[in-house]
Parts: sequence; C-alpha cells; structure tokens
Amino acid sequence: MLIRYKKTFEKIAMGLLSFMPSEKDLKKLQHTMKEYETDEDLQLFLWKEEDIIGLLGVQNHNDKNSLEILHISVNPSHRFQGIGKKMVMELKEMYADKEIIANENTAAFIEKCNLC
Repeated sequence: MLIRYKKTFEKIAMGLLSFMPSEKDLKKLQHTMKEYETDEDLQLFLWKEEDIIGLLGVQNHNDKNSLEILHISVNPSHRFQGIGKKMVMELKEMYADKEIIANENTAAFIEKCNLC
C-alpha cells in the first residue's frame, strides 16, 4: 500500500532514497530530504507491506497537469517482485487525472511499466 511520507519515517526514507545512484552522497541525500519536507510541489510516498520496503518521490506540475517521478527505490532484498511497478500503478490510480512522467533517473524503469 502506498502511504504518504511522515517525518517519523525519515530514517527509513533516507535509507531507501540512498539506493538511488544520484543520492549516494550524504549531503545530497539530506538536501533532497529537506526539499521533500519543505517544497509543497514535492511529495514522497512509501510502500508498506509488513514493513516499509519502497519509496516513490514525485513533483507535481500543476501547470502541466502531470506528476514527474523523481525517485523510485525498493529495498534490495525485495527487488524483482513487481513492487516498483505496483507503486507506479497505485500512484497512477491515485492521480488518474494527471499524466505520469519520468525524469532521466527514472525513465528506463517507468518505460518498463508501460506508462510513458
């Protein structure tokens, strides 16, 4: 189930976000987390089963009526089970009126989900 990020999940979210190649540096990772917490156009979602095992970060482009997927990450021990695709599909259902788009870091994965 896709749930909205809360500050109490910060360490888990940072851990998942650190699996993104662009977020390996601690200062960059901390900056990204701060942006998600302060920018109203950025939204972080977590994938929860028994534990939180995935993360999806999006930017809302109200002027273009689209959501851009900036970050997508799944705990390595839960990869290749379709969790990333489930997160994207549930996001698409939550925002059925918006186009889901990717950035350069997420494009290859999103194309596999047949959304773009």
